[in-house]
Formats: sequence, structure tokens, C-alpha cells
Amino acid sequence: MHNYQAATDALKDKVILVTGAGDGIGKEAALTYARFGASVILLGKTVSKLTAVYDEIVASGGKEPAIVPLDLKGATAKHYRDMAATITAEFGKLDGVLHNAGILGVLSPFEHIDLPTWQDIMQVNVTAPMLMTQALMPVLKLSAHASVVFTSSGVGRKGRAFWGPYAVSKFATEGLMQVIADEYDNSTIRVNCINPGATRTKMRSRAYPGEDVNLLKTPADLMWLYVYLMSDDSITVNGQTIDAQVK
Repeated sequence: MHNYQAATDALKDKVILVTGAGDGIGKEAALTYARFGASVILLGKTVSKLTAVYDEIVASGGKEPAIVPLDLKGATAKHYRDMAATITAEFGKLDGVLHNAGILGVLSPFEHIDLPTWQDIMQVNVTAPMLMTQALMPVLKLSAHASVVFTSSGVGRKGRAFWGPYAVSKFATEGLMQVIADEYDNSTIRVNCINPGATRTKMRSRAYPGEDVNLLKTPADLMWLYVYLMSDDSITVNGQTIDAQVK
């Protein structure tokens, strides 16, 4: 699988929603999906960043993307239902969702975790993707082969000291993915997780400020997996957490 090479039109005519599309892995995924032929829906909280990604896609000859400015911390179930209705009206289907947006919070000892930080991380990393996926299910069912991809982490498989709320949120993400995947097994919707591993992003630099970033993979290095899970080449893959980097 790690030798996967996508055809140049692997995502032709697909409609893919990317959260956290303004920066880092989300931005790279949006640009890559557009390059492989998809119509991309860019979701994020900073309009200027989304607009920059929009401009880059158009300038490179990609299909004109859509922009959804939304802060997951304050979004409600109605926001997601309205978004689903708009996607249905504008595109007639949804072929993929990449849940990339997330927040790290502050790394701290367990005894120092404060409730507001805990609640914010759970809201953005767990509750928002759950509510969004729930609202999008009807429009995902309109696709012949739909793919929902969550973003996990190594600390979502084995807890690590000082990573408290973030690690717990990723354990929850793994569980959420597995529940939905099992429920929709043998349907036209498949659900999986990507563990990107150590990647050159702003979130990583906040967690490891003294790290030599030149030793890290870039988001572009990981895109083979992001394309694979959105393409029809992965229609038999369901309920899996796949590492983007092989050690």
C-alpha cells in the first residue's frame, strides 16, 4: 500500500470536504485533491487562509472550490445540517470528508488539566466531527462510493504522559470511526482513520518547540495515503487506522 501511486484522474468528478483546509495537512490535502480532479469544499475558521487556498487551486487550473467559514468550537448541529443542505443543492452529492481540523491545547500534568481546555478539545476534536458526519450522512449516501476519513494520532492508541485531553480525544476519534465503520459496513460509505505521524506542521512545532523540523516529513510526503483513501482504489477498506509513515 505504501507504494501506492494514484492515476492523474483518481478523484475526477468527486466532491470532497476538507476541514482545517487553511493550513498544514488540510491545506495540502485540499490542493492535492483538486490536482487529482476533485471539487473541493474548504472548511475552516480563518477566511483569509481559505481564500488563499482557493486562489491557489484556481491559479493551478483546478475546479473552483467552495468556501465554508466555520469555527468548530462554536458550531451547532444546525450549522452542519444547513451545510449539508447547501452541499446537496450545489453539488448533488458528497464523495468524501476529511476530518483534519483539530486543536492540541496545552500539554500539562494530569492534575493541572482545567475543565475549559478539556471541553474545548473535546468539542473541536470529537463532538464537531461527530455532529458534522451525522448531518452529512444523507448527502454522502448520494455518492456511489463515499469515504469519511478521521485524523488520529499515536497518542490515540497508547496514552502518553502530559498529553491528557488531546490523547483522550484521539482515543475517542478511533472509537467513533470504528463504530460508524461497523454500522455502515457493506454500504456505499466507508470510514477510516489516518495517523499522519510526526509531520512538519504548526501543531507539531507547538508540541515539540525544540525539534529539528528538517528531520520531519512534510504534509506533501503523506498525500499518497490521503488520495488513496478518497479514491475508488480503497472501496474495500473500512474500519482501519492506517499509518502514513512506515518506521
